[in-house]
Amino acid sequence: MPYESGFTQRWDGDSGVTAPFRFPRFFVTNPSPCPYLPGRSERKVFTELSGDNAPELNDALGRIGFRRSQNVAYRPSCADCSACVSVRVVANEFQPNATQRKLIRRNSDLIVTACKPWSTEEQFELLQRYLRARHPGGGMTEMDEMDFADMVEQTPVESHVVEYREPGENGRPGKLVGACLTDRQGDGLSMIYSFFDTELEHRKGLGNYIIMDHILRSAKAGLPYVYLGYWVEGSQRMQYKVRYHPLEKLSRSGWVRFDPQEQAQAIRGVVSRDEPPLPIELAGIFRK
Repeated sequence: MPYESGFTQRWDGDSGVTAPFRFPRFFVTNPSPCPYLPGRSERKVFTELSGDNAPELNDALGRIGFRRSQNVAYRPSCADCSACVSVRVVANEFQPNATQRKLIRRNSDLIVTACKPWSTEEQFELLQRYLRARHPGGGMTEMDEMDFADMVEQTPVESHVVEYREPGENGRPGKLVGACLTDRQGDGLSMIYSFFDTELEHRKGLGNYIIMDHILRSAKAGLPYVYLGYWVEGSQRMQYKVRYHPLEKLSRSGWVRFDPQEQAQAIRGVVSRDEPPLPIELAGIFRK
């Protein structure tokens, strides 16, 4: 069902007149089993990202907790649960601890390349191995090469596949050991999906390294944040996201720094829920 629709005006600097454009329409999915918390159901609100203003719309929605999947921006909108919490790392204040510094040194030989969003057979094979090892039986294990190509290539915003390779020999590229589909937003990097070789004993913690590499590169580029998506209290799969500090969560009063243990109490009902409201007025992001 749509939340809203309509037309508004946009200033055309060349002609000196305004031109109509369609306001985003928001829809809600039917409830389905939650992939993170057994016995619960999930529901999402979403809208299409298309047209000349797709990057601006994606930026604005990203700042209020939406995530991108191909040409769709979505956010959880569950009736009786607020366990999904949008989190982001403050990149220019991140200080790796001793364990994280050791991990950075261990992988400092990797060659990192931000590639155009074109899928490759090598990336797909790595993804399949990762899914079999970390998410067996998950919905993504049924992806074929065309599905993967759609995931990577159908993007209306500035995206890259960031590849992590071991050093090559004789001028040839080394082994691909990790990759991340990453969006560059106006205020930071959004890690859409990362995957890596889980069988390399000498590179344990590679997934954490990929996140830290994004944080350090974001800070170096002058981008203040790295968006990690949703942290879910009670889901072991999501606990890695609270290892990076300072961390911010999205609340009704905006982005605030938080303690994961305090958030867990809020979700269990010790304190009131703090879910941000759905967007009502977005027309301002279209003004030139």
